[in-house]
Amino acid sequence: MPRFFIFGLGYTASVLARALEARGWEVISTGRSGTLSFDDEGSVRTALADADHVLSSVPPGKEARGEPLDPVLETYGDALKGKALSYLSSTGVYGDAGGAWVDEASPIGTGRRTARAEADREWQKRGARVYRLPGIYGPGRSILERVQEGRAHRIDLPGQVFSRVHVEDIAAGVLAGIEKPAGAYNLADDLPCPQNWLVEHACALLNLPLPPLQTLDEAGLSPMARGFYAENRRVANGKAKRVLGWRPRYPTYVAGLRALSATMSPSVASPAPVPASSDQR
Repeated sequence: MPRFFIFGLGYTASVLARALEARGWEVISTGRSGTLSFDDEGSVRTALADADHVLSSVPPGKEARGEPLDPVLETYGDALKGKALSYLSSTGVYGDAGGAWVDEASPIGTGRRTARAEADREWQKRGARVYRLPGIYGPGRSILERVQEGRAHRIDLPGQVFSRVHVEDIAAGVLAGIEKPAGAYNLADDLPCPQNWLVEHACALLNLPLPPLQTLDEAGLSPMARGFYAENRRVANGKAKRVLGWRPRYPTYVAGLRALSATMSPSVASPAPVPASSDQR
């Protein structure tokens, strides 16, 4: 049985772990839900020695707190030599593009995620498959829950667009890349769009009223949430499709939210039509 080691068994990596196990892999992991403690170096190193593939979903440390740039590379980098590697990065490494398209050839390290960009580069130097992820949604973690709980906002920012990806499509992308060349890959859906489109579609699916249209100041968002609106870009996924043969099961938020809403309530409204857009690639 092939062995797959995961550093950081969080929301996304847990979905990947289940998909791997369904395909006959033995999964060993660290993290809150993992099988090993990250700090148990003896056990971790023994498991790494027997692993056929290693993936890290651990984010970079906080420089202000004196944490290492990448805890995994800092502690276990020597044990990763010769291993097939994967790393879950972020499309935040591209920074603000003013709404333009970015792909894997676009410069990185100019935005808020400078530490992430440095970690991204380090994993690539080690020959990893680096998966750059936009906003992640899936069961229990989507705009549907925020709408239900009254936490969704419609922000008046004309021209602001975001990319996103369903968590199951991330797992499918990593699986597709196991035997494919190292390098960076964007795993994003086919329809970058304003966040307001998601809010409005979720309200239609759940038969709930729209939240008011507000400015950023009126919405009273946290600094972290405001940072979400500080950058504006469209993420192209052509390389993952060409090289990995990856095709998202949920190519737009319409397909993804429809599937999620069907599991939340026995009766949902008919989905609203997809707004006209020239953003698909």
